[in-house]
Amino acid sequence: MSARELMQSRWQRVAPREQRSLLLAAAVLGAALLWWLGLAPALALWRSASAQHQQLDTQLQHMQALQAQARSLQALPTPDAATAQRALTAALQALGSDAKISTQGERLSVTFKGVSAQALAQTLSASRQNAHRTPTEAHLKRGDTGWDGTLVFTLPAP
Repeated sequence: MSARELMQSRWQRVAPREQRSLLLAAAVLGAALLWWLGLAPALALWRSASAQHQQLDTQLQHMQALQAQARSLQALPTPDAATAQRALTAALQALGSDAKISTQGERLSVTFKGVSAQALAQTLSASRQNAHRTPTEAHLKRGDTGWDGTLVFTLPAP
């Protein structure tokens, strides 16, 4: 006798009232599974969709603002080597009088100790905006009195 035939014979021996109870229990279990596996996750996603959409819109606006800033910086004329070096040296003065600036060919290096994070951020921002240069190498270490390290910039060819 196969498993199916065995199940059918047992089902036939169960009273009709018990058959209805078992069918009702199976229907309730099926409805619960349908809810937990199918409808509840979709409903939760639908409820959170507007908040996620708003968050993505905010990120998009921020990225578009950064893109506009990058395009405006790209549109500025690129300074020649001497102008870039003067602007970079002026920007590096914010690191303080202890900062040592040395130039070797197309590389300008600055070594500093105990610089505040705000002064370092202002220096990097000024070097990017005024001299159109960002460090090609940065070796930074947080010390007791601030940031210590070396920044290396590549100057344009003369």
